[in-house]
Amino acid sequence: MDTLHAMRVFVQVVERGSFTAAAQALDLSTAQVSRLITDLEQHLQARLLQRTTRRLALTETGERYLERCRQILGQIDEADAEARGAHHTPSGRLRVHTMTGLGLQHLTPLIARYAERYPQVVVELTLAQRTPDLLEDGHDVTIAFARDLPDSQLVAQRLGPVYSVLCAAPSYLAQHGIPQQPSDLQQHRYLRLTDPLYRGQWDFGDEQLEALPAECFQVNVAEALVKAAQAGMGFCLLPSFVASQPLREGRLLRILPQHRLRALNIYAMYPSRRFLDAKTRTWVEFLKAELPPLLRADEAVLDDAQYWATP
Repeated sequence: MDTLHAMRVFVQVVERGSFTAAAQALDLSTAQVSRLITDLEQHLQARLLQRTTRRLALTETGERYLERCRQILGQIDEADAEARGAHHTPSGRLRVHTMTGLGLQHLTPLIARYAERYPQVVVELTLAQRTPDLLEDGHDVTIAFARDLPDSQLVAQRLGPVYSVLCAAPSYLAQHGIPQQPSDLQQHRYLRLTDPLYRGQWDFGDEQLEALPAECFQVNVAEALVKAAQAGMGFCLLPSFVASQPLREGRLLRILPQHRLRALNIYAMYPSRRFLDAKTRTWVEFLKAELPPLLRADEAVLDDAQYWATP
């Protein structure tokens, strides 16, 4: 027996005053309604209704059960309405993951603007240097970096390109000179970003380094690497969205500006298009509209010769 269905039929019988009226409201036959009430009473081992040829009356047990049924069915209806509404109205907790640098430079300010537009959404941002398992870790959306579209069961929306550039402080370059070609880097001190995305050799196109420069410092967060470079410790390789601000402020200069390294794409990834809730849908749409102009602005700074180290 479908207990919830039987409970709904029982409530209708009481509220409409007869099996026939309840049957008409529920598009059932009177015999089906009668059988459902009988089965419900048999299931409960209790009489809920006193039946006569002229009217129905609740037993004491039936009165208590009716009250409970109304509470339970009301909660179920509210839960259904909330779940259906999630498809239309952005609300609830939105769990977002991205790499630390992008989160600090662009995602946090964008979240502030998104929250103004959708105040019923609470954004929970996780910044980490690893790409999570979206389903196991419970994130709704992860902003991931990859060279090509990830081979995954997840939906991936491309948000724009990102690449890395070589930078150093003016004070370091004044003391140690400006590299003119990739092979010159072997004579300089290298500050390394230990990031799982940025492993392996550097691709300078026609000119390849036989070995990476010897490193004198390493850290796993790009913002800390910027601080070390600003202090004159050496040169570093920075993602474009991290490099643009210290370049614009004159704290770092771009070296070997003819080269872009480690080109990647940024993707918004989420589990499924089917029954996508409103908070996830609006967040991804917001990112697709707002993040690409920020990435283009970063690129414009990196390509501006006034921020390059020149002899």
